[in-house]
Amino acid sequence: MTLQITKANPEDTANIVAFQMKMAMETEGMQLDESIVQQGVRAVFQDRSKGIYYVAKIHEKTVGSMLTTFEWSDWRNGQIVWIQSVFVDQDYRGQRVFSKMYAYLQDIVRDAENNYCGLRLYVDKSNVAAQKVYDSLGMQNHHYDLYEWMKE
Repeated sequence: MTLQITKANPEDTANIVAFQMKMAMETEGMQLDESIVQQGVRAVFQDRSKGIYYVAKIHEKTVGSMLTTFEWSDWRNGQIVWIQSVFVDQDYRGQRVFSKMYAYLQDIVRDAENNYCGLRLYVDKSNVAAQKVYDSLGMQNHHYDLYEWMKE
């Protein structure tokens, strides 16, 4: 399997939207409004400060995607890269697609040319399969809990 990981471009929008729609249904049983998701994905391509999408392709077929966003750490004087919206096509799960995408991001963070200091992600507490993958990659479940408030 020859997997190519690259920064996504606007031509990848349809695949990313489809993946996000599937992920919401798989992980939370939620049917998202496709037009809102399309607007959200396009917003990232229009404003790089919102984040960067990456895609994984095998022979031109998009098999995975993820979004990275950034958090400033005054403790580290650098940017923490947050991994979000990870999705791997069901037919390609178990083939280390995410592992390779994660390694790709680690190389970016290690590059001395940027001001990145680490990687973080959050995972639903019931998503045991994903937690096992993250554990196998050497990620650690630290002592933070996530709290949120969302307007309705």
